[in-house]
Amino acid sequence: MSDGRPHTPGKWRPSLALIIGLVLATVLALPLVGLFFFRFYENQLIQRTEAELIGQSAVLAAVAAQMAGEAPELPLGAERPRAPPGRAPDEPYDPIEPRLDLAQGPILGRRPDALPSAKPADPAFLEIGRRLGPILVQAQASTLAGFRILDPRGVVIAGREEVGLSLAHVPEVAAALRGEVRSVLRTRISRHPPPPVYSVSRGTSVRVFTAMPIVVGDRLAGVVYASRTPSNVVKQLYEERGKLALAAAAILAVTALIGLLFSRFVTHPVHQLIRRTAEIGRGDRSAIKPLERHGTREFAQLSESFLAMAASLQERSDYLRTFAAHVSHELKSPLTAIRGAAELMLDAAPGSMTEEERRRFLGNILADAGRLAALVNRLRELARADNPPIEGETNLGAAAAALRTAQPGLAIRLDGDPALRLPLSEENAGIVLGHLADNAARHGAGTLTLSARRDAAGLALLVRDDGGGIAPGNRARIFDTFFTTRREEGGTGMGLAIVRSLVERHGGTIALDEETGDGAAFRIRLP
Repeated sequence: MSDGRPHTPGKWRPSLALIIGLVLATVLALPLVGLFFFRFYENQLIQRTEAELIGQSAVLAAVAAQMAGEAPELPLGAERPRAPPGRAPDEPYDPIEPRLDLAQGPILGRRPDALPSAKPADPAFLEIGRRLGPILVQAQASTLAGFRILDPRGVVIAGREEVGLSLAHVPEVAAALRGEVRSVLRTRISRHPPPPVYSVSRGTSVRVFTAMPIVVGDRLAGVVYASRTPSNVVKQLYEERGKLALAAAAILAVTALIGLLFSRFVTHPVHQLIRRTAEIGRGDRSAIKPLERHGTREFAQLSESFLAMAASLQERSDYLRTFAAHVSHELKSPLTAIRGAAELMLDAAPGSMTEEERRRFLGNILADAGRLAALVNRLRELARADNPPIEGETNLGAAAAALRTAQPGLAIRLDGDPALRLPLSEENAGIVLGHLADNAARHGAGTLTLSARRDAAGLALLVRDDGGGIAPGNRARIFDTFFTTRREEGGTGMGLAIVRSLVERHGGTIALDEETGDGAAFRIRLP
């Protein structure tokens, strides 16, 4: 049932906490994602450099192995296993994958210096080194990689100023002399300090080293020892500036989306509510309606609560304005009569007023004073009915017993279980039923019947009397404050208004039963 107040459509809306949480999570994720991307990209450069060195070393190792195979008198080194663990002996392919990881792998110190060899290299190996020297120089000019060719004892046979010195004590070289392929990251010592912008990259301070054995048949014929500094991240990013521009555009789009979300779900509803508050404050009743856009669930609830409060205050203001006009009118009539009678008695000359006239004037004054007292009492009861204590309950039998005591001239009948619980305190039940019984007695009723039953919607209570009933022309106004057909008999017209106010404060409704037959009947629904 609609109460005439604005209601927000009950569709799903995100909560304000959810919106703020998503925004904060996005803001937190952006730098983390950027850092992850930066580290991932830098690691890719490291592995790409490692893969290039492995490929170049494999080619040089094949060339050196061919040269060594042409010299039968060459003293080869230890026997190398035919197949690594996990690979079939007859498998023709032996791929070497890059394994360096800048984020998790160790970074060793700078490469140890070459040491003098205890025994000079064999002349046959030196001849191979002499023949490979120009090839290494040309390869370094194109690839920027440094190459060293070592004999089976780790002595450099090709590699510029280190020829004749030993690198057998270097861990990766020692592993290659055992027949393993080994790659490591080492700290790079540059002759020139890097530009400040390069300092954002960890990769610029490292150098990739690979050591690959040279194998002739099943025996070790030496090692290709290669190294190179990875490509700089900043340089690579500059070369990929088009893609970076797209990434920047994506970040700007995300930022704009965040701003749009805040505007859509937070800022706009707040401004709407501020404007609506100002309009209602200026007395614009048309402003008491749902907002065009609520945004989050909290703003929808806030706006609905605010508009409901505004509508309630507006109704209360109208009620108080009308009520004040009625009260002033109801009080004015008896006060005017009292004042007129008092002035007549005061202005009458001695002996000009008979005792009968004097008593009639005094009787009128007392009757009007009684009416004023009744009005004041009813006003006090109405005030209590507007804000009653709604705790407590009673049963139908106890309410009927109290009614019999209060209305001894009226027969009270029960149609229902006397133990049925009424969701009204004993005092509030007495007020509701007392006013209905008083109206029935004043309209000539001799019997009042209480019928009660409970269903899924709550309690249904029917109060029926066998009096004169209510004229059809008055039925629409019986709950109006100060409406009465017994004004000359002292009626205040506030009894049914008090009953309705009290029932509604308990969340219920009261209505006149249209199919009453003789007498009047009221249907009360209580949750």
